[in-house]
Amino acid sequence: MATKIYIVYYSTWGHIATLAEEMKKGAESVPGVKVTVWRVPETLPEDVLGKMHAAPGREDHPVITARQLAEADGILFGFPTRFGMMAAQMKAFFDSTGGLWQAQSLAGKPAGVFFATGTQGGGQETTALTAVTQLTHHGMLFVPVGYTHGAGMFCMDEVKGGSPYGAGTFAGADGSRVPSDAELALAAHQGKYFSGVTKKLKAV
Repeated sequence: MATKIYIVYYSTWGHIATLAEEMKKGAESVPGVKVTVWRVPETLPEDVLGKMHAAPGREDHPVITARQLAEADGILFGFPTRFGMMAAQMKAFFDSTGGLWQAQSLAGKPAGVFFATGTQGGGQETTALTAVTQLTHHGMLFVPVGYTHGAGMFCMDEVKGGSPYGAGTFAGADGSRVPSDAELALAAHQGKYFSGVTKKLKAV
């Protein structure tokens, strides 16, 4: 039976959606792994999203419900940063998982995170660290990417997002910057690495 990886994200301007697609490519490179990319429900009205110049939701990424999380063998969560923490849309989604928490439906499942911030000091690591509290209460197993990407993690010749906690990108204060090749490479690597870990844990 295939190892089921869910990539569950919220994206305002499309940066996180782009990273999610790269993670899918990396994750699917592991034999015996099936990957599905999902969006969490939007909480803002259309007129507000229009004023924010938000990107339209990816129709090829269906909206997930909380109960569907229990179907996955491992889950990667992606979200933009809001003042050093996950965006409210993703927090609202986690807040809707109380039934799963009560039943311990996610306990023991591996989970990872990836993120986008507007600026270099915008919370790439605090966003990941504060997200771990959500995983901890569910008893999930946090799987950081660490420095498994090798030389790509140490290169200092360009500005790039990401950290040992997970892949990341800088969106720019106005959302105009797109993920770089280096950021996309880390996302693909994290997907592959996470899939390998999840597959091994499922086999235990």
